[in-house]
Amino acid sequence: MDIGAPSEDDPFEEQRERAANPMRRLFGEYGRPYTGQFVIGVVSSVAARSLDLLPPLLLGVAIDAIFLTGAQERPLDLPLVRDAWLPNGPDAVFLGFAGEEAQFAFLVAGVAAAYGIGAVFHYIRNWGWNSFAQNVQHDVRTDTYDHMQRLNMSFFEDKQTGELMSVLSNDVNRLEQFLNDGLNTASRLVLMVVGIAALLIWFNLSLAAVALLPVPVIAGFTYLFVKRIQPKYAEVRKSVGTVNSRLENNLGGIAVIKSSNTEKYEEERVDDVSRSYFDANWDAIQTRITFFPALRVLAGVGFTLTFVIGGLWVLRGSPPLPLLSGELSAGIFVMFVLYTQRFIWPLAQFGQIVNTYQRARASSERVFGLMDEVGRLEADADAADLTVSDSTVNYDDVSFGYEGETVLSDVSFTAGSGETVALVGPTGAGKSTALKLLLRMYDVDEGSIQVDGQDVRDVTPWSLRAATGYVSQDTFMFYGTVRENVAYGAFGATDAEVEAATRAAEAHRFVRNLPDGYDTMVGERGVKLSGGQRQRLAIARAILRDPEILILDEATSDVDTETEMLIQRSLDELTADRTTLVVAHRLSTVRNADRIVVLDEGQVVEEGTHEELLAEDGLYANLWGVQAGEIDDLPDQFVERSRERGARRFDDGTPADPPEPGDD
Repeated sequence: MDIGAPSEDDPFEEQRERAANPMRRLFGEYGRPYTGQFVIGVVSSVAARSLDLLPPLLLGVAIDAIFLTGAQERPLDLPLVRDAWLPNGPDAVFLGFAGEEAQFAFLVAGVAAAYGIGAVFHYIRNWGWNSFAQNVQHDVRTDTYDHMQRLNMSFFEDKQTGELMSVLSNDVNRLEQFLNDGLNTASRLVLMVVGIAALLIWFNLSLAAVALLPVPVIAGFTYLFVKRIQPKYAEVRKSVGTVNSRLENNLGGIAVIKSSNTEKYEEERVDDVSRSYFDANWDAIQTRITFFPALRVLAGVGFTLTFVIGGLWVLRGSPPLPLLSGELSAGIFVMFVLYTQRFIWPLAQFGQIVNTYQRARASSERVFGLMDEVGRLEADADAADLTVSDSTVNYDDVSFGYEGETVLSDVSFTAGSGETVALVGPTGAGKSTALKLLLRMYDVDEGSIQVDGQDVRDVTPWSLRAATGYVSQDTFMFYGTVRENVAYGAFGATDAEVEAATRAAEAHRFVRNLPDGYDTMVGERGVKLSGGQRQRLAIARAILRDPEILILDEATSDVDTETEMLIQRSLDELTADRTTLVVAHRLSTVRNADRIVVLDEGQVVEEGTHEELLAEDGLYANLWGVQAGEIDDLPDQFVERSRERGARRFDDGTPADPPEPGDD
C-alpha cells in the first residue's frame, strides 16, 4: 500500500448517493431566505432583455417607414403602441422636428432610451443575481463546515484534509458560479429566445417557422450531451479531491520529504494523481468541445435558412414553398436577420448552461452528501448540561473497538474528587483512547463513563468539554499570535491572565524572548516554535481555561528533563484541587499520582500507588526497571505481546489499517 496515498475510490460516494434532489434542496433550503434578491434578478432581467430587443425592432420600422418609403407613404407601426402616441402624418412634431424627421427623431430617442434604461436594469440584474449567489454560497459553506466539525472523529480518520477542502472550497465555489453566471445566462437565454420567437411570429409566422426549425434538433442533441457528460463530471470532481489530498499531504510532510531526499519520488506521485485528473478532465473536455461546435453548426443552419429564404422573399416575392405566402418588407427582413442572429447564439449557449448545471449538480451531491453525514455522537434534544460538583470520574466496564479490532475491554477505574490518576502501559495499550472516550471524541461500545454520576452520553457535549481541559501529545497551534493561541477557548481572557498562564506553564521566558513577544506569529501549525515550546503553550491554554477536570496526554513528551521538572512543579499546583487524568510514558512524572492504572492489551492489569505496584513486581515494575536502568529489557512475555500488536497493524512493513484512535 502506498503510504499516505489518497484513496482511489471516491471518498464521498456513499454521501453522494444519499443526496436526493440536491439542486432542489439548494434552492429550497438555501435560496428561499433570499427570494427578494432572486426576484429582483428575474424581474430586472426581463426588463433589461426586453429593452435589448427594442433597437433591432426600431431599425426595421425605420427602414420601412422612413428610409425606403418616406413618412407620407407609410406610417410608423410598433407592436403594443397606440397610433396616437406615434408622430405619424405630415403635421406630426417630435422634439422640434416635423414629418419624417420627427419619426426619425422618435426612433432615435427610442433607441437611446432602450440602451440607457437597459443599462440601469442590467446593473440591478447583476446586483440581484450576485447578491443571491454570494449569500447562498456563504450559508452553504458555513453550514457544511459547522456540520462537519461536529461529526464523530471516526469520520475524519478515513478522510484526507485535501478531500474535505475540495468540498468546502471547489465544490461550494462551483455552486456559486452556477447560481450567478449560470442562472444569469439561463435567464438571458430563456428571455431572448421566448421574446425573439414571439416577435418573429408576430411579424411573419411563415419565416418564423424557418428560423425556429433547428430548435427541436438542438433540444434533442443537448439531451444526449447531458447523458454523456454527467458521469464524466462526477469523475472530475472525484479526481480533484484526490489531487488536493496528495498536495496537502505532501506540503504537510515537506520536512520529511526533504530529510528523506525523496523529492523525485513525490514528484512522480504528484504526477500520477495529476495525470488521473488530466485524463478525467480531458475526457469531459473532449465531449464538451465536440458538442459546442456541433451546436453552433445547427444554430448556423437556422440563421442561413432564414437569410436565404428571407432575402429571396424580398427580392423575388413569396417563394414557391408550402406555407410561405404574403409580403415581406426589407425592414422586416433586416429585423429578422438581426433577431435570428441574437436568437441563434443564445441557443448555442444552451449547452454551456447545461454544462454549468451538471458541474453544479455533481458538486451539490458532494456538499449535501457531506451535510447529511450522520455522526455516531448524537446529543438528545432533551439532554441536560453537565453539572459538576466534586469532579468524580468513573469508568464502568468500558469496551471500545475500532475497525473491527478491540481497543479497550472491560476497563473500570475511578478518579475521585481532586485525585490524580495516571494511565500507563506499553505502546498501543489503549491509554489515549480511554481519555478520548471521556471527551466523547468517540462513544463507548459497552459500559459507561460518568462524571459525578452523569453518563457523558446523556449530557450535552459542549458542557462536557467546557468542564475539561485537554492537552495532547500532538499539540496544535493555529496560525496567529502566541497570545491568540494561549487564549483560544478563553477568548475573553485579559493580557495579565494570559501571561499568568504562560508563567505557570514555564513558557513566559521563551515567549518574552520572541521577536514580538506575545504578538509573535507562530506560523501555520506553529512551525516557528519547537515541539517543547508548543507543548508549553498548550499547557498554558489548558491552565487559562481553569477546568474542573484536567486531561494530560503525554503533555511533556517534547520538553527536556529540566523544563519538564519545572512544568511538573506547576502542574502539581494546578492539579492539587481538581481531578486529573494523566497518560505518561515517563513513569517518573507520575510516580506521585494518587493512583496508577496499568493497561495492557486494552485491559486493566494492575492498579495502585507507585510503591504498591513496585511491590507487585508485575508489568509496572518491569517498565519502571527499564526506565530506571535497573533492568535491560522487558520480560519476554511483554516483548512478544508488543510484537503481536505490531503484526496486527502492519503487513510486510507497510501500514495495513488506519491507525487506531489515539496514538497510544
